[in-house]
Amino acid sequence: MPASKPRWRLGLVVAQFNAEITTLMRDDARARARDLGATIVAEAEVSGSYDLPFVAQALAARRDVDAVVALGAIVTGETKHDDLIAHACAEGLMRVALQSGKPVGLGVTGPGQTYAQAQARIDRGGAAVEAAVRQLEAAATLRASGKRPRSRRARD
Repeated sequence: MPASKPRWRLGLVVAQFNAEITTLMRDDARARARDLGATIVAEAEVSGSYDLPFVAQALAARRDVDAVVALGAIVTGETKHDDLIAHACAEGLMRVALQSGKPVGLGVTGPGQTYAQAQARIDRGGAAVEAAVRQLEAAATLRASGKRPRSRRARD
């Protein structure tokens, strides 16, 4: 990565429900962050995907965190509980992003997936990191191109 690129600082929160999957998602996220020149400055674990938004909010509030990445794997059970968890999680994470003004990479797979499908989606950890970094880069580009013109007095 060129030296002129900013080195983004990320917070990472990982659900421990289905930990044999989310641990691998975390490893993928760490590797992708390194590849992109980003640094994970804070990590936290929560019980399940429903709990991700609360800790994501705490990470987003940190001055040393530019973006947050949330990882989880929601597997379908015998009821529609997975739909409820996924909806609440995604809505909560979006609220964190909008209220904090910092990107939140959504690395939560499901609902409606089997355990085998969740295993096949381990790469969503890295994809969530990439999404967060791309949002940071897009916002930086927009800020840089939105320079205010000099005041009329300064031009005279």
